[in-house]
Amino acid sequence: MSPQFDLERYLNVRSAYGASLAVDGTLAFLMDTTGTAQVWTLEESGGWPRQRTFGEESVGFVSWSPERHELAFSRDEGGNERAQLFRLAPDSGEVHALTDVPEAKHRWGGWSHDGDRVAFTSNRRDERVFDVYVQGRTESGGDADLVYEGDGWLSLGGWDPDDERLLVVESHSSFDQDLYALDVDTGKLTHLSPHEGAVRHQSAGWGPDGESIYLVTDRDSDTLYLARLDVETGAVETVVGGGEWNVDGVALDQESGRLAYSRNVEGYTELTVGELDGPTDVRTYPELDLPGGLAGGVAWSDDADRFALTATGRTENANVHVVDLETRREPGGATGTASERWTRASTAGIPRESFRKPELIHYETFDGREIPALFSLPEQPVAGETPVIVDVHGGPESQRRPSFSGLTQYFLSRGYAVLEPNVRGSTGYGKAYTHLDDVEKRMDSVRDLRAGADWLADHGLIDPDRIAVKGGSYGGFMVLAAMTEYPELWAAGVDVVGIANFVTFLKNTGSWRRELREAEYGSLADDREFLESISPVNRVDRIEAPLFVVHGENDPRVPVGEAEQIVAALRDRDVPVELRIYDDEGHGLSKRTNQIDAYTDVVAFLDEHV
Repeated sequence: MSPQFDLERYLNVRSAYGASLAVDGTLAFLMDTTGTAQVWTLEESGGWPRQRTFGEESVGFVSWSPERHELAFSRDEGGNERAQLFRLAPDSGEVHALTDVPEAKHRWGGWSHDGDRVAFTSNRRDERVFDVYVQGRTESGGDADLVYEGDGWLSLGGWDPDDERLLVVESHSSFDQDLYALDVDTGKLTHLSPHEGAVRHQSAGWGPDGESIYLVTDRDSDTLYLARLDVETGAVETVVGGGEWNVDGVALDQESGRLAYSRNVEGYTELTVGELDGPTDVRTYPELDLPGGLAGGVAWSDDADRFALTATGRTENANVHVVDLETRREPGGATGTASERWTRASTAGIPRESFRKPELIHYETFDGREIPALFSLPEQPVAGETPVIVDVHGGPESQRRPSFSGLTQYFLSRGYAVLEPNVRGSTGYGKAYTHLDDVEKRMDSVRDLRAGADWLADHGLIDPDRIAVKGGSYGGFMVLAAMTEYPELWAAGVDVVGIANFVTFLKNTGSWRRELREAEYGSLADDREFLESISPVNRVDRIEAPLFVVHGENDPRVPVGEAEQIVAALRDRDVPVELRIYDDEGHGLSKRTNQIDAYTDVVAFLDEHV
């Protein structure tokens, strides 16, 4: 039997991710060794990492300048998501504020190729919309040039090869984006992707010739595929077809034409590396094998002979690997491991071999559809007596993938099984599957949870009277909805930053994101009666099982009032309920001290009731 460790040890398993490579090859990355994600650097594989930022708040990203030994990073306050941008000179340790408008959000858009300017979008002019800004590397936020006034949710896909245009992405919903080319000098915006209906245009970046965009899209397809969009004509040509599974991301080096693209196969990553051999042809390199089964965040070196990425898996905590392309450029060449793990994020002394892998299963739901799920059993399950946690992802435009989770591994080490379903509405299984829970079909996804509970009840190892349901954000709504719709199924529930009332949620969520959320859930103007009918707080009299609620005081996505409503309603009915609110957190718990505090109580709650 594997040795047992307490919860704090599992929550102290570290993660290293979010890599960027400097011109001289120095690796910058984020690591949460101190309890929050900070910027660290490494000059060689396995070397001693140097911490570069210090503070109580997590860093959001890090990006080296393409010309100088300096980097950009972002940080918000207390999880409020109003990120500010900073420039760091590692040699001196000096930090310079690029933006200083604390009431506004700032979304990084990249360095110009000469490293003299940065671009970003921000809602500083009007909280509801994002504008495009450009400023010099030494200037402060007040000196930024407003290049274009937007009227929606704008983000940037980087500079063209001549540093004359920016790629602008306008999101109408999670599944509908438009692309534009913005002339930085004149402010002229050119629409590149006219289309009808919802079409995804994602992971987009300029091609080497400056006259094309490479992206993943589901235009005229159920799944995402890699495509080339001609800037002049708007024509879209397939580069790599999607087939059954999404091509869900691409990272292209502008100068060399080398690229890496990923395919999402039942939640696992298949990464392909190669180079453009013509506008729509890719010459691929020998197959790349990385540990864990999940990889992403590709960052190319200056000469594109190497790239860094993050690799993780259910038994592999996140670490940064560097792939050397010189050893695998030609098929039939070196076939040994050409990637090297540079970071050594600690497992807190817990043996990797003690971590449990999930089984990919499918269970039938009410309409005959097969619901994919990850199912994990403890090392020594007891027939008919094993308790289980049904863990529901957020989004809903998301997917539970087999990444590392210290909390999940702790539950498994303590004898719990864990079922992680990708109910209808999840991404990763095609456009049609994703839209099966839209607006009036919302509760069909909750019926998928019931089918999962039925599958567990029929499983020979699971105790059907000891099934708990847990989830965060939209997953928190799913917890509450499951407990109101099917109260007899659950022994307990854990709701983390979840939606209790769709009407108050849509009223109070950040104004910049309200329109995007209404595209998924329904609008207050047209669907208010329906939204009220499915809001768990309006059906709270049906909840029978004990509930534990966790929320951040500064949550701009699902405001803390959602937690307070459901807790007050349950206390009025004498249903056992516990509430933890953290005044220095936002949408979820980012600080390790808060994670340990909250989940210690969650574990005690589940041990008592499940």
